[in-house]
Amino acid sequence: MIIALAVFLITYALMLSLPKQRHWIALGSAGVFLALGLTEVIDYSVFTALTEVDFNVLLMIGGTMGIVTLFIESRYPARLAEILISRTPNVQLAVAVLSLFAGVISAFVDNVATVLMVAPVGLAISRKLKISPVPVIIAIAVSSNLQGAATLVGDTTSILLGAYAHMNFFDFFWMDGKPGIFWGVELGALASAGVLLFLFRKEKAPVSARVQTEVEDYVPAGLLAALIGCLIAASFLPQPEAGFLRLLYSLRAGLICTGLCGVGVIHACRKSGSLRPWKKILAELDTQTLLLLVGLFVVIGGIKSAGVIGAIGDLFCRIAGDDPFRMYTLLVFASVLLSAFVDNIPYVATMLPVVADVAARMEGGAAPYVFYFGLLSGATLGGNLTPIGASANIAAIGILRKNGETVSLRDFLRIGVPFTLAAVLAGYVYIWLVWGP
Repeated sequence: MIIALAVFLITYALMLSLPKQRHWIALGSAGVFLALGLTEVIDYSVFTALTEVDFNVLLMIGGTMGIVTLFIESRYPARLAEILISRTPNVQLAVAVLSLFAGVISAFVDNVATVLMVAPVGLAISRKLKISPVPVIIAIAVSSNLQGAATLVGDTTSILLGAYAHMNFFDFFWMDGKPGIFWGVELGALASAGVLLFLFRKEKAPVSARVQTEVEDYVPAGLLAALIGCLIAASFLPQPEAGFLRLLYSLRAGLICTGLCGVGVIHACRKSGSLRPWKKILAELDTQTLLLLVGLFVVIGGIKSAGVIGAIGDLFCRIAGDDPFRMYTLLVFASVLLSAFVDNIPYVATMLPVVADVAARMEGGAAPYVFYFGLLSGATLGGNLTPIGASANIAAIGILRKNGETVSLRDFLRIGVPFTLAAVLAGYVYIWLVWGP
């Protein structure tokens, strides 16, 4: 376990210090863990590593990237940017409104997908106002991460919780006669919006613009709306017990995204009478982000197999004992800190059974939902503490890099840390008051 932990810490240190090489570092570290498994230093086979890679998430990202490329080509983002700019008096409010808009979308669409959709609007606004797009895109990314925990379809971690705790889409709003986690997330959104207004308090430059861009094709916007509806509908599908249908079920969100992308590509190619849209989508595909995520999935699977994450769960029990409030507090803030460096998808998947066991061992058998919600909120928001703590952050920085911008660690921390603290504290108080024993 010590060797696996050392490799893991070195990996993240290198990714923080060499941001442009993160995908190669992650893939190299994945190779090291595979080598440790082949030499039986840890119990980690190639087959196990493949099962750790979340192909559903990769398909979702790839498919959504394609739809978003078509969305941008339709000029809809540029028109949306002009509408937002024309209705806000200054840059400060423009950034806050755009971030809240991203949050609303991410409550129903994967966080990375949200960044891919809304970031072009932020870039368009920044260019029109001649300001740096770095803080604007970072604000969009962290807002997307926040709202991902609001609904069943907002984030992969929410999907994991819904499946494990047998929650349907509406349980996130109201369950067992109590308001659900959605409302705690919204309180966090309001608190974090105040933080953004404070951080951009000096950006008082007036905003003046006319809505003049004409949308050339409304089909991509329709595909995005269909994407939301299909992902919500898919959340109600019963899970098959085994076989090929079980495999399709596990990939349903990714298949929806890639399927709708295929529809969009066919439409665009027919409209243009050429394969140019298809070539454009391939050229715009952010392969570095996809490679980085593949590497991270394998690395996190390696430390899980080595017992690192399991040891953390045991440590929780030893520290908190059978006090529900202490365990809840520990889960929330430890999840925040861990998710700043560990991808929250495998972390939540590993911790859900641990949380259920911890709840059963509480004095009198505490209801597990307060711990489930604490875990979800902490793990979802913790990714906002660092540039590599969440896939949405990685995607946002990738977009900035493609547009010739450099993002320093200081740039990200300036927004991520206060934003996270405000949102976490608001949700922390709400969840305990409503769901605590």
